[in-house]
Amino acid sequence: MQPFTAQVGQRVSIRMHDPAGGYRDILGVLESENTVRKKDGTVVLFDPSQIALWKVVPPRD
Repeated sequence: MQPFTAQVGQRVSIRMHDPAGGYRDILGVLESENTVRKKDGTVVLFDPSQIALWKVVPPRD
C-alpha cells in the first residue's frame, strides 16, 4: 500500500515500519510517491515498500 500520484500536494500521515523494530510516522505534504515535506520545510525521502499505513489528513488551519 502506497500513496499514489493523485495524492501529491495533499497532507498525509504515513506510518513506516522501522528497521530497528516498531514504527515511525511521517506527517506533511506529499511531494512525490516517495517524498514528504514536513511543516518545518524539511523533505523526508522514504521507501514506499516500508509503508505500514497511510492516509490523507485534513489541511491545518
